Amino acid sequence: MGPKLSIKLAATILVLLLITTAVSGEKTYTFGVLNQRNPVLTAQYWNPILEYVSKKSGVALQLQMGKTVQETDGMTERGEFDFIFSNHIFMPRISKTGYQVIARPAEESIQGQIVVLENAPIRALEDLEGKEVAFPSETAFVAYAVTMNAMQQKGIQVKPVFAGNQEGVMGQLKAGRVPAASVNSQVMLEFARREQIKFRALWSSEKFAAMPIAVHRRVGKKQVKAVREALVGMASDPEGLKVLQVCAAVVKQSPPLGFVTAGGRDYENQRNFYRTTVLKGF
Repeated sequence: MGPKLSIKLAATILVLLLITTAVSGEKTYTFGVLNQRNPVLTAQYWNPILEYVSKKSGVALQLQMGKTVQETDGMTERGEFDFIFSNHIFMPRISKTGYQVIARPAEESIQGQIVVLENAPIRALEDLEGKEVAFPSETAFVAYAVTMNAMQQKGIQVKPVFAGNQEGVMGQLKAGRVPAASVNSQVMLEFARREQIKFRALWSSEKFAAMPIAVHRRVGKKQVKAVREALVGMASDPEGLKVLQVCAAVVKQSPPLGFVTAGGRDYENQRNFYRTTVLKGF
């Protein structure tokens, strides 16, 4: 096949794709997910859920995330996601982008925790003075901002080690590379079940609502309503419940499964934290 023919064939395929898209009238909406777990686990958990919601709502959703937390945060700040699963939307520099909370997981509230392995000699937060502590990133909410803020208020100085995401932090703790880790309580529980490790919490924060699902203000009300109803209705639909159970098994998530309606007021204590924290850079 000559180069001219190849170009013509490619052009024909492109036209056909454009025609198909125009005929179907289907627009794909991006669904961003904060980097808590590795990309494989993230895809295994979220893709079946998004496939179900897309079919149920008639709004095509596609999983998207940056290679790092910082990259995902940058995409969020620029408003590149139509829908987003992240609590970083409340950071002052990102809050102006225009994301509005529509739902959250039905699971219990989350906490920031400083944890050690069960048999570790460290018994109190003060024992970490001068020692290494693993954190996901400097923009993590409960797993960095909340925990580091608490230690600084207590005058405890530690050596931060950044692992990239929640799973990386917990992997370093399990391997004994760090004496302690700063974690999201819910993700830590799931990791411990999956990896069969036992741990102790040296310190736990106040409770915060589970990470929200939010939508950018540019998305139409009809699409927002359809997606929210599909998410909230999953657990009461046999097909949706089966999807949730399969996804929960991947990360060892315990009931309650599914999603509930949520709004900005549910996250007022997180906004208040950013207003009062001694940390800088948010």
